[in-house]
Amino acid sequence: MINPFIRQITHRSSVKNDLEFYDRTASEWWDEAADIYALSKLNPARFHYFERVIKDWTGLRVLDVGCGGGYSCENIAKQGAIATGIDQSHACIEAAQHHAIQMDLPITYQQGYAEHLPFADDRFDVVVCVDVLEHVSDWQQTVREIFRVLKPGGIFCFDTINKTATSRLILITLLENILRKIPAGVHDWNQFVSPDELSECLAQTGFSSVTMNGFDLFGRSPWGYVQTLWHYQTRRAFQIGIDDDLSVMYIGWAQKRSPEGEIDAR
Repeated sequence: MINPFIRQITHRSSVKNDLEFYDRTASEWWDEAADIYALSKLNPARFHYFERVIKDWTGLRVLDVGCGGGYSCENIAKQGAIATGIDQSHACIEAAQHHAIQMDLPITYQQGYAEHLPFADDRFDVVVCVDVLEHVSDWQQTVREIFRVLKPGGIFCFDTINKTATSRLILITLLENILRKIPAGVHDWNQFVSPDELSECLAQTGFSSVTMNGFDLFGRSPWGYVQTLWHYQTRRAFQIGIDDDLSVMYIGWAQKRSPEGEIDAR
């Protein structure tokens, strides 16, 4: 007879792309002691990178696709953007709304799906989609929807995970299965997106000026991974680098073509 505990562990480890994880942890989104709060530590480096193309967020209509509990929305709202967040998790939307009220930030949130954005064409100046493309059921359709809701000349800001043996080793084998720093089953390597695939999709959809760089959270050596984990555990921060190595995580932006040519987003 199989031990019930073993059966439970086996069942959990067989789940891939476990989006219910975000429902289960929604109440912990703004708890600084919770593991999920580590996601908030990625935003300073992310937005420092995005500000290479977006010099000023003031007055821009910005959509955060897959907003979770609201880290990115709050970041851009504090910089004067008109922020809207959408996420498929009702629980995350409720957590985001609650925290925005506490912080007196005028952010619009609604539940919905990245593949079918409930917004009019040409509505947003910027769409942010971070840590999301590797989780949606159809990332190509998500890109097409993001293109549709962007204004001509609008900017799409993204990051995601490359589909390589190295990304499988680090994100799944090491961080999920061995060190358990990420709950087992949160990622599905088969849903990771290569830069070549994304670049081709962006071009076919109508984006131009595509820029991509490596988004290095873990160092570029086995010892670097250990150092990164130690640094986060002791200082609650990541030592994030932007480089040319796209083999694990990568970050970038693209611009929606317009009839008049490319437009400076700010």
